[in-house]
Amino acid sequence: MSRLPFESAVATGRGDDGTTGLLFGGDRVSKDDPRTEAFGTVDEAVAALGLARAELREMDPELALTPAFAGLSDLVLRIQRELFVVGAELATAPGAKDRQRDGETRVSQAMVDDIDTTLREMEASIELPRVFVVPGETRVSAALELARTLLRRAERRSVTVAAHDETLASGRLLPYLNRLADLLWILARVAEQGEARQATVARPERGATADPRPSSPARSKR
Repeated sequence: MSRLPFESAVATGRGDDGTTGLLFGGDRVSKDDPRTEAFGTVDEAVAALGLARAELREMDPELALTPAFAGLSDLVLRIQRELFVVGAELATAPGAKDRQRDGETRVSQAMVDDIDTTLREMEASIELPRVFVVPGETRVSAALELARTLLRRAERRSVTVAAHDETLASGRLLPYLNRLADLLWILARVAEQGEARQATVARPERGATADPRPSSPARSKR
């Protein structure tokens, strides 16, 4: 089916055959093409970040215990918007790379630099766990961890595409995805500690029981 039997501002029916179009035209590609898998996974990460932002929006702003946590919603929105740039670069038709623009349809060096700066600032604002941790301490941190894992998958898919796309391989998209995934792990810890929670360790000492309750001065040392 190439046309819908009704008028729609969104659906066209052109993808009924399992193909999708790319940015700036060019040949349609299969929906399971490595390039489609890559920008589709970026879209999943954007949606997961939306869960984190929705949770933050429902919280009382006066409960923010740290400056980093107070600014988390705005930072998550910034990252979501930047991931649209990532998706656009991945979705650009191979023959239309000359039509890309830094910061709009191609990851710029400034975007990578901003992630580096933010990562450094956020890392300095928290106490880093010394062991592997289990996601799920708070709803916000769990959504951020979900976004992180999706972003890692997007990175792997992008590496596959870059193996056959020299422009992508030599660009800034792969460094951006790698560093952003690191940042999301840090932000999950910001979210936990911003709600006075401690991350649950992946391998507790024998006989120890993970305690997910908020920490307090009376219980901070045992």
